[in-house]
Amino acid sequence: MKKKIGFVSMDPSLAKWLVDRMKTMPPSVSSDSDFLDALCSLLTKENTSLMIELSESPQETYPAEDIIHCGELEIDPRARRVVRGKEEIFLTPKEFDILLFLARNRGEVFTKEQIYQAVWAGDYLLDDSNIMAFIRKLRKKIEPNPDAPIYILTIWGIGYKMNDQLS
Repeated sequence: MKKKIGFVSMDPSLAKWLVDRMKTMPPSVSSDSDFLDALCSLLTKENTSLMIELSESPQETYPAEDIIHCGELEIDPRARRVVRGKEEIFLTPKEFDILLFLARNRGEVFTKEQIYQAVWAGDYLLDDSNIMAFIRKLRKKIEPNPDAPIYILTIWGIGYKMNDQLS
């Protein structure tokens, strides 16, 4: 099998977020601690790069990502398509990325900065009003009543989350 190698530049704040996240979650496989150690060595500048290889055991398979359902919303990550009821909702690429990020992490509260870091690759002017504007536009498109949102909820003083109470 021919291997392809990709390069991703990681912002130190994202590496720190991953380290913090991994420290709060119990390891599920033995390689978790190796990955955590490698991230820490990047942050302390012991290493300047990290190479990651996915090792799959023969019985492990990773199915194509299924459609995410949240109330009447259907989010298809592969087709980058959103449908509410029977109506397709057309989103800009960033609006879709924000919605998908929140939907994949349903119920988890994210700050504006965390949403920015998860969705934007490369440089972008991080400004609270930019994220708020994207959320506002997204709500106008997906919410039945944008003034009383049921999908993307505001957690005052913290950020936003996708409603995990809708089935």
